[in-house]
Amino acid sequence: MDVTTLTYYFTRYGAVAIFVIVLLEYLNLPGFPAGIIMPLSGIMAAKGNISFLWVMVISVSAGLLGSLALYALGRGGGEVFLKAYTRKFPKQKEVLEKNLEWIRQKGCMGVFVGKLLPMIRTIVSIPAGVVKMDLAKYVISSTCGILIWNFAFIGAGYVLGDQVFRMLGMG
Repeated sequence: MDVTTLTYYFTRYGAVAIFVIVLLEYLNLPGFPAGIIMPLSGIMAAKGNISFLWVMVISVSAGLLGSLALYALGRGGGEVFLKAYTRKFPKQKEVLEKNLEWIRQKGCMGVFVGKLLPMIRTIVSIPAGVVKMDLAKYVISSTCGILIWNFAFIGAGYVLGDQVFRMLGMG
């Protein structure tokens, strides 16, 4: 999804579009890059279309909902999927076990840090579900990481405005 399309949806549908698009991004669906979505939301807030606080509430809520969906996927069927996957790709078993062990050992801190790392931040929810991390701890650590990530990107859009896209070569 490109900047023009996102701008159209954000302008036309406002808060609902922000929620849906951020949710899809946190579900790790291709075509919804945070580097475009979040700053664009900040730009909308800077232009007065929506308040910065409201954008933050919407984006963190959408991010948490998407993360909880992936957590539930991992918790409900992750072990079955991993067994089937490692049967088909046995060389991957050691790496997968190592990553699951890392999330078991690091727990909340692992999820929190994972939410701050590109590419890891959306998929860390699945192994957290597979290892059956305590839901309350998962929600708290995820929310904190999501809040920081979203604040950085939305804040950049808010403070720098359209300059963000020019710096990234998108405007």
